[in-house]
Amino acid sequence: MKLHELKPSPGSRRERKRLGRGSASGTGKTSGKGHKGQNARSGGGVRPGFEGGQNPLYRRLPRRGFTNIHRTEYAIVNLTDLNRFAEGTEVTPESLRECGLVKDAKDGIKILGNGELNVKLTVKANKFSQTAVQKIEAVGGKTEVI
Repeated sequence: MKLHELKPSPGSRRERKRLGRGSASGTGKTSGKGHKGQNARSGGGVRPGFEGGQNPLYRRLPRRGFTNIHRTEYAIVNLTDLNRFAEGTEVTPESLRECGLVKDAKDGIKILGNGELNVKLTVKANKFSQTAVQKIEAVGGKTEVI
């Protein structure tokens, strides 16, 4: 295959609908909008959720619960992800960010005990689950709460 032989896969590209180009085109005159009315006008149409003046669903249903604005949210890292580090490494939030395990640290990093750890590590994080602490110490590693 050469560069000049490249072409998009069939069905992936389609031509735009050309409106108002004569009656033979199928979308001439009213351009597929029918005759008059709100939807025929420029900028016409109703907002999402509008039900023609009837009390809309989002107002008929009761509101429940609340959002706690003071909630602390942790970036989560599982034990299996820590196997990529070399034996005896000190794992810190900075090293987790560098290797791409954590993109946004949020209010801190929490280590969860999902999976198995095969490497002896010193792990520093803001929080640990109980199973994570047990598994890290079972391999001979250490946990340190920042």
